Amino acid sequence: MEENKYEYDPEEGYDYENEENDAVKKSLRGYRIVVILLAIILAGLSILYFNLNRQQQEDYALLQADRDTIQNNLTSLINEYDNLKYQNDTIAAQLEKANEMVRQLKRERRFNYNKLKQYQKEVGTLRAVMKNYLRQIDSLNTINKKVIGENVSLRKEISTANLRADVAEERASELQNKVAQGSVLRARDIAMIALNANDKMITRVKNAATLRIDFTVAANELAQTGNRTIYLCITSPDGYLLSTDAMPTFDFHGSRKGYSASREIDYQNEDVDVSIFYKGSGFIPGTYKIELYTGGNLIGSTEIAMR
Repeated sequence: MEENKYEYDPEEGYDYENEENDAVKKSLRGYRIVVILLAIILAGLSILYFNLNRQQQEDYALLQADRDTIQNNLTSLINEYDNLKYQNDTIAAQLEKANEMVRQLKRERRFNYNKLKQYQKEVGTLRAVMKNYLRQIDSLNTINKKVIGENVSLRKEISTANLRADVAEERASELQNKVAQGSVLRARDIAMIALNANDKMITRVKNAATLRIDFTVAANELAQTGNRTIYLCITSPDGYLLSTDAMPTFDFHGSRKGYSASREIDYQNEDVDVSIFYKGSGFIPGTYKIELYTGGNLIGSTEIAMR
C-alpha cells in the first residue's frame, strides 16, 4: 500500500502547506545556482574580452611603433641619399622609391605585421644599395685624392720644367741678343772733309762742292761676311737732312728712312776703310751730324763742326 507522502497531524489533518514550501525552496535553490553560473561565465567572458582588447591594443601599439620606425628609417635614408649630391639616374630612382614608400605609409590606414615586414625588407634593400654607393663614392674619393696629389706633383714638375725652359729660353734669347749685338758692324774714326769742284780739300765749307765722309768699318769675327750697303745720313746745322732730288730711302725697323748717299763694300771680317761722297751746294758753317747705317742698324755716329 502506497505510503502517504503527506504527513497527517491528528489535530491539523494533512500538512499541505509544508509541502509547497519545500518545492519553492528547491526552485529558489536552482535559480541561485543558475545565476551563480551565469555570473561566473559573464566574469570569465569579461576577463577574456579585457585580455583580448588589451592584447589588441598592445599589438596595435607595437605595429604603430614598427610603422614609425620604418618611416623614420625611410626619412633617414632619403636624407642620406639627398646628401650624396650625385647627378646619377640610379640614385635618383632609389630616392624616388624611398619617397614613394613614405607617401604610402602616410596614406595607409590599415596595416598588419606582414605588410610592415615587407616595408622593413624594402628599407633594408634601399639601405644596402645606399651603402654600396657610399663605398663606391669613398673609393672614387680616394682615387680622386690620389689623382689630385699626382696632378699637383705633376704640375709642380711641369712648373719647374717650364721655369727651367723659360730660364733657358731667356738665357738663349740673351745669348742670341748678345750674339746679334756682337755681330753688328761698327764704324770708327768718322771724319768729314770739304772738297771744292776740283776735289781739293778746303777749310771753308761754304765753298765746298762735295762732302767726303771717311771712316773705318771695324773687324768683327761674329759678323756675317759678304757685300754690305752702307747708308750715310748728313744733317745740316739748321736740322735738315742733306739729300738728292730723288730723296732715296732705306728700310729701318719697318719704316722708310731718307739718306744722303750710300756705298757697297765687301766685308770679310777685317777692317775696311771707306769713303762716301755727297755732292751738293749751299753748305753753311756749323755743326753737322753724321750717321752710318747698314743691315737695319746704326753702326756709327758723330758730330763735326765745320767753318
